[in-house]
Amino acid sequence: MAYIEWKGVDKAFGGKPVLRKMSLAVNRGEVMFIIGTSGVGKSVTIKHLVGLLRIDAGEIWFDDRRIDQLSERELAPVRRRIGMVFQSSTLFDSMTLAENVALPLRKHKQLGHKASLAEARERLAQVYMQDYAERYPAELSDGMRKRAAIARTLALSPEVVLFDEPTTGLDPVSARRIDRLIRELADNLGVTAIVVSHDPPSIFGVADRIAFLYRGVVHVVATPAQLRASEDPIVQQFINGRSTGPMETPGF
Repeated sequence: MAYIEWKGVDKAFGGKPVLRKMSLAVNRGEVMFIIGTSGVGKSVTIKHLVGLLRIDAGEIWFDDRRIDQLSERELAPVRRRIGMVFQSSTLFDSMTLAENVALPLRKHKQLGHKASLAEARERLAQVYMQDYAERYPAELSDGMRKRAAIARTLALSPEVVLFDEPTTGLDPVSARRIDRLIRELADNLGVTAIVVSHDPPSIFGVADRIAFLYRGVVHVVATPAQLRASEDPIVQQFINGRSTGPMETPGF
């Protein structure tokens, strides 16, 4: 059985279907990218995994356990195993980076002030931000804040990390640093990464496999090389921005 699996998932908002019997399986330790046009349900898909949204029908499985029916209390240990890096960094401006990263350590691990800050600096070192531990978010670039947000997510040693558009709004150099971090998490720490993205260099440079969402379902799952070589007109329209058929929103 797959490590993470969506089985026949339906989700609608205001009566408008977004996901329609959507199914996807993710293996332990892989980097899976979820791509597709705006509004196709990419972020909706990963938010279901941590209970930020509830599915209308279907099943979601994590590590041989069905989790879509769990209560908020039952979901708490699942959420400690699955971290999420949001599109905005969501750091507290009144705290240093070390203090930001130490917050979940104090809350969930009950570490004292000194111990939590020491571990926070170790997490910042994992994202090459140890020299900025005493800086405030407002003093740093968007890319640096994003790396600090990743460090905070890593504080609880999650087995899975969900990334929602991690390179959006970043300059190319900062974006590629984020790409390398995602790859290192999988290669060095064994973290399973699920990445929502529309950034071609990230998608084709980092992913082990790519799931292409189209009209509420997974249209294809492929390696980067397989996706580039695909002769499917819908895939080619999305990759190259060519108008070849019924797709509503071409290109990246």
